[in-house]
Amino acid sequence: MMPPKIYGLIGYPVKHSFSPNMHNAAFQAFSINAEYKLFELKPEELEGFLLDNIRVKDVKGESFFSQDIVGFNITIPHKIKAREILEKEFPYNQNAPQTQLNLYYVKLSGAVNTVKREGNILEYWNTDATGFWKSLTQKEPLCLGFEPKGKKILLIGCGGAGMAIMASIIASLIWRNIGIQKIYINDINNKAIDSAEKHFQKLPQYSYFKDILKSTLTDDIPTVIKDCDLLINASPVGMKEGDGSVIDKGWLHSDLSVYDVVYNRKTQLIKDAKSQGLSAVNGLGMLLYQGVDAFELWTGEKAPVEVIEVMRKALTEAMSK
Repeated sequence: MMPPKIYGLIGYPVKHSFSPNMHNAAFQAFSINAEYKLFELKPEELEGFLLDNIRVKDVKGESFFSQDIVGFNITIPHKIKAREILEKEFPYNQNAPQTQLNLYYVKLSGAVNTVKREGNILEYWNTDATGFWKSLTQKEPLCLGFEPKGKKILLIGCGGAGMAIMASIIASLIWRNIGIQKIYINDINNKAIDSAEKHFQKLPQYSYFKDILKSTLTDDIPTVIKDCDLLINASPVGMKEGDGSVIDKGWLHSDLSVYDVVYNRKTQLIKDAKSQGLSAVNGLGMLLYQGVDAFELWTGEKAPVEVIEVMRKALTEAMSK
């Protein structure tokens, strides 16, 4: 029997990830001879992993050559740097299927989170953007079922490693030109807001959405949020046991929906929203659907509904533990 194909997640750290739960469940359900593993990769190792053939160990201590990992996801803190390396070494084939949409997502977000090895070529995508959109708009378990058209949105968290998530979310929201009224962006660090603004301002597409994006100071959130229909937490607040909420509970209101990108626990923000009867979800749906998209890109097969359900069940069970 042939050895299994190796897929995985690279980041630093990665031990908390639920990705192996859903991908290994999907491989098993689809009878694919493959395994998904976790690789903690320090920033100084990233370029060697992508372009050379270095030896790496998974979190269980098993050793692999990087070129033997045929497909992988990328998480914090490597998404932006990986995009810089990959775009330089493997420029886009403009005639490739779906290039334009994916190129838009990668350029607008400045980030890559899914890679596939094809011989000596690395193909790359941003499935965070598509995963977020599906989990935001679909009326399915783990999804919010929110209609963004004509709405105002407050997005908190655009600093440091969170920049990639924030930019992917904004890329997802604005590419369709569906008539979102306003996206307010905020971070506790004003320098992070400035950095985010500069990222978007240098994009060729900026003129098309500059009137939609507006930065807001933390002191102004109590006023801004009153006029918003959706609150998105893209910051890491809530990832650790004992974290408080990213906003004061008293600022929530009955016309507000809440989306918290943190998925590894029920955050204080989600608890506060649920206690007031608000529609609220965590990032588990985004994790699911970016994973579904990655699965399809790696295998070249459309994921059947049954496999998606297997992945959803695996994530739900991992969360419950």
